[in-house]
Amino acid sequence: MNYLLGSLFSLFTVTLAGVGAAHAQPPEKPVSIVLVHGAFVDGSGWQATYEILTGHGYEVLVVQNSTASLTGDVDETKRVIARARHPVILVAHSYGGAVITQAGNDPKVERLVYFSAFAPDVGETVFQLATKPVPGEPGPPLLPPSDGQLLVDPAKFPDAFALGVDPRLTHFMAIAQVPWGMPAVETPIDTPAWRSKPSFFMIASQDRMIPPTTLRMMAKRAGGTTVEIGGPHAMMLTHPAEVAAFIERAATSVAAK
Repeated sequence: MNYLLGSLFSLFTVTLAGVGAAHAQPPEKPVSIVLVHGAFVDGSGWQATYEILTGHGYEVLVVQNSTASLTGDVDETKRVIARARHPVILVAHSYGGAVITQAGNDPKVERLVYFSAFAPDVGETVFQLATKPVPGEPGPPLLPPSDGQLLVDPAKFPDAFALGVDPRLTHFMAIAQVPWGMPAVETPIDTPAWRSKPSFFMIASQDRMIPPTTLRMMAKRAGGTTVEIGGPHAMMLTHPAEVAAFIERAATSVAAK
């Protein structure tokens, strides 16, 4: 009986050890990743990407910008950068690209990663880039400014922002939009970080918020590593694995230094 109990106890211990190993986190990578969202939404859009990257051992921090002013969003991003335990890969979507273009001058930032994101040059504003017409490519379906804020036409939001995503989600996102403040749209960049730090660009070929031609122009002048994906503006909702892999590409280049 004692032998039987001992055998059962040993089997139970080995089983628990196996379960623990299966759920064990990998060693933490020597790089931190900071995710910055764009206009009209919040940081929850990064959830799938966050889960993939944390599962691979990265410290991942998410900035919750108000999108009320570029200055305020840059300051908030710098506060999150300061909390990172390691050198930072600074990642942005859409308007967030303008934020990291300025905030990326922080000395902890090693790489900039843009997902269908604005990368303004000296003196440029998001407004100038967003409203520059591109023949054959639609611009963002914005409503006229109201009380110093912008919104996307709710009826056009699902197709323009996240074509292919569950309509129940995108219709809710359209109603739950975060207003985009004109001080965020009209404030020029003074020191673009991509001029001094390596940059990576993933462009959504089906983007209906920022013309793909405009995205390609910004990536080319930054000299960034560039790939295209056949997805919508909110590519992190439709292609989280590809988005995470592209971030890891930038992170690996830092870890290997």
